[in-house]
Amino acid sequence: MADRSAPPSLALVQDLANTLDIDDGRDALAASGGLAAFLREHGLPTVPAGKRELAAAQRLREALRAACLAHTGQDVPPETGRELDALLAAAPLTLTVDARGEAALGPAPGLTGVAALTARIAAGIAAAAADGTWPRLKACEDHDCLWVFYDRSPAGRGRWCSMALCGSRAKMRSYRARRTGESG
Repeated sequence: MADRSAPPSLALVQDLANTLDIDDGRDALAASGGLAAFLREHGLPTVPAGKRELAAAQRLREALRAACLAHTGQDVPPETGRELDALLAAAPLTLTVDARGEAALGPAPGLTGVAALTARIAAGIAAAAADGTWPRLKACEDHDCLWVFYDRSPAGRGRWCSMALCGSRAKMRSYRARRTGESG
């Protein structure tokens, strides 16, 4: 099977988006201590993860999933776009320049919890947009799946997380629809 993992600048986006398994309904963030564990695993400062913090993380996840689905040709719903814009606006970034003169965008000092997560994601997306890799982070078109994957195909036109599973199901549905139309 082809490597579908995102490059480092987008790995956090992919990891967050895939904390919800649509197929079986498991939400790793909603599990007891799930959000705090996710933040710790990704080296982010945590705060007590109450309902508000969990809801913000889940909204961020779903807005990012919609943005990744847009990379397969589907528009981001306007309300979702506004939600993502608001979440990103609440997570300030700073530009730093190191001793060699290299510039880096990163979370503003003092951010914790979902604000730190959002800022780190924003910095990663900015880097990926600059190097052209952002459009290759996609959500599977199968609405029973929506797993986020990195499209490494030469043409960059992948639509499913797995051709063997989701792609085959989509092609079978299309075939059955054509057959039904022919006999009707």
